[in-house]
Parts: sequence; C-alpha cells; structure tokens
Amino acid sequence: MTSTETIRNQFAPTELTQKKQRTQVWVGIGFGLMTLFILVPLVTIVGYIFVEARGALNWEFIVDIPRHGMRAGGIWPAVVGTAYLVVFSCLVSAPIGVMAALYLNEYAKDTWFSRIVQLAVVNLAGVPSIVYALFGVGAFVIFAGLGKSIIAASLTIAIMTLPVYIVASREAMSSIPMAFRVAAWNLGASRWQTIRTIVLPNSLSGILTGIILDTCRTVGETAPIMFTGAVFFKAVQRGDLFPYSPTEQCMALSYHLHTISTQVPGVPEPMLYATAAVLLGSVLVFNSVGIVLRTYMRHRKKW
Repeated sequence: MTSTETIRNQFAPTELTQKKQRTQVWVGIGFGLMTLFILVPLVTIVGYIFVEARGALNWEFIVDIPRHGMRAGGIWPAVVGTAYLVVFSCLVSAPIGVMAALYLNEYAKDTWFSRIVQLAVVNLAGVPSIVYALFGVGAFVIFAGLGKSIIAASLTIAIMTLPVYIVASREAMSSIPMAFRVAAWNLGASRWQTIRTIVLPNSLSGILTGIILDTCRTVGETAPIMFTGAVFFKAVQRGDLFPYSPTEQCMALSYHLHTISTQVPGVPEPMLYATAAVLLGSVLVFNSVGIVLRTYMRHRKKW
C-alpha cells in the first residue's frame, strides 16, 4: 500500500460517520416532504380563489361601491374601513407594545412579579378573539361611552394585538448580544443612550417584522369588529377616499365577506371569490412588506 493510499484511508469516513450522513439525508428528505405538505395545499387554495375570481376581480371592482343590495358593484367602502381599523389600531398598540417590551427586557429586574407579568403577556397572546370582542363592548362601547365606532373597534384590536407586539419586540431586543451593552457602558454611555443607539437600531428589523406580520392577523379578524364598530352596510359616495369619521361605524373586508356569503342571497360567485382574493391579497402584501423590511434591516447590521 502506497503512502497516498494510507493517508486516504486515514481520512476515509468511518461506518459511524456514514451512518450519520445517511440519517442526515433522510432527515432532510423528511423535512422537505413536510414543507411540500404545507405548500401544496396553500398554493392550491390561493390559486383556486384567484381562478374563481377572474370574472370579477379588477380595478373597477376594488374602487367601486356596493350596488343593488351588495349583489353588484365593488368593495371600496370595505377596503377603506379595513385600512382605518388597521392603521388606528397599529398607531395605538405598536408604540405601547415596544415600550412595554423595552421596559421588560432592559429595565425590569428578574423578580417574581416580572415573571408573572411576562407569563400573563404570553397567555394573553393566546386568548380567542371573541373574548377580546366582549371586552371591547364592555370597556369601550359601554363604559367609555364611545359607542359602536371605528375608535372602539380599533382600540379593541389594539388590545388584542398588544401581547403579540410585546413578545415579538422583546424577542428582537433579547437577540442583541449583551457584550454590545457592556461595551457601551464601559465607554460611559447611560442605559438610555445604550438602548437608543445600540439596542433599538439593531432590533428594529425584528420589531417591524413582528408588527407587520401580526397586522396581517388584524386584517382578517371579524369577531372583535362586528361587536364594536363594523356595520352590515354603509352608503358612501363613489370616489370618496375618506368616507368615514372615527366616531362612525364602517364596513370591513372580513365582515363584508361574511355578510355577502351568508346573509345576502343571489350574490354572484365570482364576486364572493373576488372579495376573498382582495382580502387574501392584502395579507400577502403585508407579509411581503415584512419580509422585505426584515431583509433590508438585516443587511444593514454590522455584526
């Protein structure tokens, strides 16, 4: 046996190594199949909705108002109402969620009380939306005297999304290495200066991603708004970009789809699928924005 063959045999994979490699291949195949089991139904459902909606889905359908008892026309009032609810709720819950996460992660000491608060936040993230709807009716519609309005519905959605914002923001801040903070403190920076210049800029991608992805959930929520601010039908003028005031009720895409699917007879099927396609498209747009922002922010990191 030559010296070259001896060296090659010394570095040849052992039986145990080959077994591990085969196991790794089978594990990869298994995870790939599981991914396909998720993607195939998703692509099938989305494709079916858009194919069935092709007879009604166009720009005119989006910007037109409902006509003939919502059996014709478009969905512009529902699109605007959904935008109102999403924007107002995000303006309330996002700053509060980020500040709460900032306190829990950077200022609060590890005590029994802080651990209870963190456990409560995690548990609140799993509460069904109908429970938040009943809370919104009692707290905002009745007790606060806001009545059924965009404000009451937005505050209800804000309370519902607040725990998720806190958890997502805190996880993003926790991912920043402690060495960064220690280095800033050793250079004489205060705690707030460290947070403002080190923690927040580097965790911004995770915070924005969590906010945007959870906003997708609010687009499709029906229970919290149908008790607090959504209305069956509201007449608006065609071309009116801001047809509602914050103290009025509004139409919303999720509730409108539920209404024309179950309460209004004689609605053409392409119109139902077109409404669902617009709702689904809104979620896809928000998700895409979240992915783009996350990628952009990560590329700007220096570590």
